[in-house]
Amino acid sequence: MQQKAAEAVAVGGPTATNGGWLVIEGMIGRSAGRKVFLGFAAANLLHSVSFADVLDEDTGRGYQRRFNAQHSLDFRKYIQKPNSSTIPLTFNLRPNLKDKWRIAAERQPATLELAKSSERILAQVDCQHRLGYLNDLSISLPFMCYIGLSEREEMEIFSVINGKAKGLSTSLLDFHDATLANDLAKERPELFIALQLNNNPDSPWYRQLDLGGASTSGLLRRASLRTMQKAIKRFLSQTHILRLRSPEAAAQVVLDFWASIAVVAREAWDNPRRHLLNKGVGVYSLMAIAGDLYLEAVGQSPDKKYFTARLSEFISDMDWSTAGTLKGFGGESGVKSAVELIRQARTTSHVRVIHG
Repeated sequence: MQQKAAEAVAVGGPTATNGGWLVIEGMIGRSAGRKVFLGFAAANLLHSVSFADVLDEDTGRGYQRRFNAQHSLDFRKYIQKPNSSTIPLTFNLRPNLKDKWRIAAERQPATLELAKSSERILAQVDCQHRLGYLNDLSISLPFMCYIGLSEREEMEIFSVINGKAKGLSTSLLDFHDATLANDLAKERPELFIALQLNNNPDSPWYRQLDLGGASTSGLLRRASLRTMQKAIKRFLSQTHILRLRSPEAAAQVVLDFWASIAVVAREAWDNPRRHLLNKGVGVYSLMAIAGDLYLEAVGQSPDKKYFTARLSEFISDMDWSTAGTLKGFGGESGVKSAVELIRQARTTSHVRVIHG
């Protein structure tokens, strides 16, 4: 009986059904420090009982990347070729679904039992794109299932496995770092401030930074979380603001600066697809100007009123359109040149005011 069950697993099918439960035979072992279940099952079965917990940027729940259809279709095409293969798909049996799964491990082979219901039970830790378009294929695939990881532990493992993966959003990894940090403001103040810009309803960047997940405001995104936090890191280094102010106070300064930009450069701000104000070169160069203005605020409060007054003197002299002065500027050299152009516009404006 055990031999027949094993043969059923080998061709990619479940070993049996037990009332309202689907039973898959396999082995219990350890993946380094974690207890896991190892088995084989048909691709369409694994697809039907699993889900990808994609980051919902609107609620902050989930952690997976957005689904890439082409990536998934490429794997579908490959896995049907003769002699194709893949490393084990990786899942997790979450504690909050404990009434939907059970494992019998008193002897080997062990069994994984899944409740036969409309609810998907296995959380996809590392297989979202491999399984994405295999819902109609009965190809046998190996899989490994962690037992009882919390969502936080699941995210940690995903980040380790995929930290260097090609095509994985660096902004999504930043979001993971933020979620997993014990004291984000202290550990990574630049990321803390960038997220404050994205999460504060008073910020002009509210819900407009791309975190690498899914969002109903996707069409309104202006820049990535990674771009913003790197630009802010340069601002922190330029100003040394954290020597005198808390990360929360520094976040308010940055928010006030961008709120002023949204006012004095409203046409460009309101039309991000036709202007570079919110693109990489604009974000990096303007944060450098924010640093200049902050350092010049001797005896003044660097708040929205201050930034608005200073920016209004020169910002309208810049052509931020995609066909304007900054067209084609990219990389470190492009940002450096953009900063020089903006500083030159400031100087010209100042001379014009003095002699006007």
